[in-house]
Amino acid sequence: MKPTDTSDPEYFHRVVDCQYACPAHTPVPEYIRLIAQQHYTDAYLINWESNVFPGVLGRTCDRPCEPACRRGRVEEEPVAICRLKRVAADHKDDVRDRLPKAGKPNGRKIALIGGGPASLTVARDLAPLGYEMHLFDAQAKGGGFMRSEIPSFRLPETVLDEEVGYVLDLGIKATFDTYVDSLQSILDQDYDAVFVGTGAPRGRDLPNLPGRADADANIHIGLDWLANVAFEHVKKIGKRVIVLGGGNTAMDCCRTSRRLGGEDVKVIVRSPFADMKASDWEKEDAIHEGIPILDNHVPKEFVVEDGKLAGMRFEKVEAIYHED
Repeated sequence: MKPTDTSDPEYFHRVVDCQYACPAHTPVPEYIRLIAQQHYTDAYLINWESNVFPGVLGRTCDRPCEPACRRGRVEEEPVAICRLKRVAADHKDDVRDRLPKAGKPNGRKIALIGGGPASLTVARDLAPLGYEMHLFDAQAKGGGFMRSEIPSFRLPETVLDEEVGYVLDLGIKATFDTYVDSLQSILDQDYDAVFVGTGAPRGRDLPNLPGRADADANIHIGLDWLANVAFEHVKKIGKRVIVLGGGNTAMDCCRTSRRLGGEDVKVIVRSPFADMKASDWEKEDAIHEGIPILDNHVPKEFVVEDGKLAGMRFEKVEAIYHED
């Protein structure tokens, strides 16, 4: 047997299961130890180095670290790693004097298209190295999907503004309320590099389902609807609401519907409950708010009466699994 190659950083990632399961390989044991010692600011900064937005992630992360947590082998629940990020973020002191500053200009200029987490991370990493960063975004503030698609009851705007501000304060030249509809117009400005971080802001529709076009006025695409709520274009919803889908977006839509006046809100998903893409805690939160989740139902038709949406028809199915 060959000796362990401890010179390889991957060894130290793999040996700690939760850290290796984290896409950013955040040093989980280190920041949890600091939290236990009530060194919240130090714990936050360790997170900030890996994650950029610890306060956001502490409220919204999908927590791949927790199923890998070794505590789950001997206890019913793992360590609440995600929520501990929030603990550090909520109890930290002012960290601005400990954050990096804009570096000495190196003569290089970079355009960032989109003001979401991808572009902001690039800006955070390159500005201290002296790059001049120009950010363009169609929204009025930075944050991208974090601002437009995550409901405020899960992610308060104050938390997002604070952590986006840490990045923009690195001397980023941000141009908001500006939609870039021509990449050539950016390339013509003699940038040394262009980073496109526009995300994938499109939800899924059911365009071929019978009745879809006739009932269009009462049918909304999840991501678009959440954005309209975030920007206060939508302030109410009907009393009876059906949410189609089993992902985290569906959970946000049903819980938001509750808050906008929906009294009879149901989630209907084609897969079994256990196979839904939504995180377990998201499903639990919806159920605790009195929202039933009906699984194994395939949508067949939007029922339209007198030109208005009156309901839906579904086919009840059974999940049958085939071996590969």
